Amino acid sequence: MVKFLDLHAQYLSIKDDIDAAIADVIANSAFIGGKYVAAFETEFAAWTGANYCIGVGNGTDAIEIAIEAMDLPAGSEIIVPGNTFIASSEAVSRLGHKVVFADVDSGSYTITPESVRAKLSPKTAAIMAVHLYGHPCDMDGLAEIASEHGLRIIEDCAQAHGARYKERPVGTIGDVGTFSFYPGKNLGAYGDAGAIVCNDEAYGKRLRMIANHGRTAKYDHQFEGRNSRLDGLQAAVLSAKLKHLDGWIKKRIAIADRYLDGLADVNGLILPSRKNWAHQVYHLFVVRTGRRDALAAHLSEVGIQTGVHYPIALPKLGAYLSHGQAEEDLFVNRSDETLLSLPIGEHMSIADADIVIGAIRKFF
Repeated sequence: MVKFLDLHAQYLSIKDDIDAAIADVIANSAFIGGKYVAAFETEFAAWTGANYCIGVGNGTDAIEIAIEAMDLPAGSEIIVPGNTFIASSEAVSRLGHKVVFADVDSGSYTITPESVRAKLSPKTAAIMAVHLYGHPCDMDGLAEIASEHGLRIIEDCAQAHGARYKERPVGTIGDVGTFSFYPGKNLGAYGDAGAIVCNDEAYGKRLRMIANHGRTAKYDHQFEGRNSRLDGLQAAVLSAKLKHLDGWIKKRIAIADRYLDGLADVNGLILPSRKNWAHQVYHLFVVRTGRRDALAAHLSEVGIQTGVHYPIALPKLGAYLSHGQAEEDLFVNRSDETLLSLPIGEHMSIADADIVIGAIRKFF
C-alpha cells in the first residue's frame, strides 16, 4: 500500500526525540505555558524569519485572533479565496465581518490579484492570502492592491510551513501570518495546535493578550480575551519535529518532481503548476481530471490512498448560500468535482511515487 499519510512511520523515524521530549514535559509538569512553549515560539519565529511568534490552540484560532487584533470596523469585508478549508472564511464570519469570495489561479490554486481587484468595495478591509497546498500566493500583486486601498493582509500559512515567495518566508510578508499544526500538516503536533507570527511589537503584544484572556500578568485583565494557548506537550513535540522539517520538505519536493516528470504527458490529467518565483513545499499534490472518482477508485483498488481537497467550493456550501455568491462562474465552482490529491510526504520513497505514476498511466 502507498499511504496518503503515515504519521506512525514518521514517529518511528524520530521516536527517541519525541519520547524524550514528552517525558521531559511530564517530569517538569510544564503543561500550560512555561519553558517548552517559550522555546518553540523562539525557534519557530527564527525558522520563519519573524520577530514574534505566539503559540495558540489551533490554526482556526490563529486566524480569528489575527483578525480580531486588527480592530477592523464592524461588518468589514475580507476577501477570501473560494478554494480553501472553511477555517479561512469561518474566522471572518464569526468575528462579525463579511466574507467575499475571490477566484484562484488554475495552476497554483492560490488567490489571484485580478480576482481580488474585481471584488473590492468601500467596505473591503483585508485580503486573506491562503498559501494553499504549500504554494505561496502572488504577494507582490496583493501587496500592491493593499497599498492602493489601505487594506491589511492576513497570510493563512496552514499548509505552507517553509514555503517562500521570492525567497521571502510566507507569514512574514503581509501584516500577520497564521499557522496550523494539525497532525497532518508538514509540521504537525500530536493534537490541535497553532501559531501566529508577526514583526510589529505592539501588534504581537495584543495578539498574545487576546489569546490569554486579555491579560499581561496573572489576574490582570485589560480586556476580555479568550483561552487559546499552545500547551507544553504540543510545544515540545513541535520543537522535536522542527529539527527535521527541512529534510522532510526536501523529500516532498523530490516526490512532487517525480510526479511532474512521470505524469507530464498523460492526456486527461491536469498537473499543478509552480510559479518561477515560488518555493512550493507540497503539503498536497493536487491534480484535476473529469474522471476523478473513477481514478480514485482505481488507485484504491491497487492499494494507493488519495484524498480530495476540497470537494465543495466554499461559495457552494450551505454555510454561505445566503451570501448570494454560489452562482458566480468562479473557476473553483467549475473545478471542485475534478480535484484529486495524490499521496505525498516524507513517508514515501521514489519507488512509491513510481508505483503511483504507473497506476495512473495504466488507468488513462
